Amino acid sequence: MSSTKFLRRGLVAALTVGSLAAGVLPAAQARPDQSTTHVTTTETDWSVQVVESTMARYTPATLGGWSYTRGLYLYGQYLVYQRTKDPRYLNYLKAWVDRFVDSSGNITNSFNNLDSMLSGRLLVILHKETGQDRYKIAAAKIRNRLNTYPRTADRGFWHATSREHQLWADGVFMVNPFLAEYGRQFGDSTYADKETVDQLLVYAKRLQRSTGLLRHAYDEAREQSWANTTTGQSPEVWCRAEGWYGMATIDVLEVIRPDHPRRAELLSVLGKLIAGYARYQDPKTGRWFQVVDKGSRADNWTETSCSSMYAFTIARAVRRGYVAASYQATADRGYQGVLAKISLGTDGRTNLNDISIGTNVGNYAYYIARERATNDFHGLGAFLIMNEQLRPRAR
Repeated sequence: MSSTKFLRRGLVAALTVGSLAAGVLPAAQARPDQSTTHVTTTETDWSVQVVESTMARYTPATLGGWSYTRGLYLYGQYLVYQRTKDPRYLNYLKAWVDRFVDSSGNITNSFNNLDSMLSGRLLVILHKETGQDRYKIAAAKIRNRLNTYPRTADRGFWHATSREHQLWADGVFMVNPFLAEYGRQFGDSTYADKETVDQLLVYAKRLQRSTGLLRHAYDEAREQSWANTTTGQSPEVWCRAEGWYGMATIDVLEVIRPDHPRRAELLSVLGKLIAGYARYQDPKTGRWFQVVDKGSRADNWTETSCSSMYAFTIARAVRRGYVAASYQATADRGYQGVLAKISLGTDGRTNLNDISIGTNVGNYAYYIARERATNDFHGLGAFLIMNEQLRPRAR
């Protein structure tokens, strides 16, 4: 059976299930039941539980607009689809994307910031699954935008056209996995393999410290209030920035050719980063702090999305032989620490707690004061990626 027929048949089922699930509340009304039952056994298929709960809370129409948070979550849902082969999961993803891509492949987005590019991964996925050219056409718009996208003097992509001369560690995950996968899918690997590795290494050059961890951002012009006048770096090591960088590096390494001339450099950066992860893991909880290297401060707190990202990055690096097998214990402690943050409400749906909401560049007080949300899509997406790597039967 062709993928296209498979999708067409499954779409009705997916939307029917979504419509029946608990009335499918609009985004503004989809509040979690905070009366929770703390069941966090490793026997529970938490990936399926999270996907089913999210599909019950939102239809594709109410999930939200084209954004990196929804793209991250739906990429995680796709990983669950790959394992379970439940057609509802793929068709839900497709129905969301089809809100933004018409039958001719038109997509109304100027792609003037890296954040807007992450969901391009879903376009590559849907072309692979359906064979429909419209997804390739839409993905090409993002790829071609990079031809004129602004860069620093050492050719790092600005975080946004409105963030002139700035590199944010977040940005490497927004664009590079998409670009690497686009290159493989559409015969553009010569460019994509070089560009993705170059970007990761430029960002590491400007952001990575002797601890292996990265500052959140860099201002080439030294004009931002947060920029050090000598280094251009922001002052703090914000946890999710480290996670974005680690996952991006892993995803790019999955795609580039084994004999890439700068592969060893990238593996060196990754090894230092993972050593930094291990050094600053909270021994009490297994998780990582919102400001990673200042866990001794009383007002600091462990954050769920970055802890998921670190656990995934370490576990995949161990599996691929990028780092020593002894790091698996760090990943396992992180995994158990994240599982302690997920529970079932009395409505039978999952709640994932202590997720930092969207965050700009700032100082220590700014990061610590960020809202700690439940079921924020940063956390849900990162959780699915982690769980598909670390769930007991995945090992």
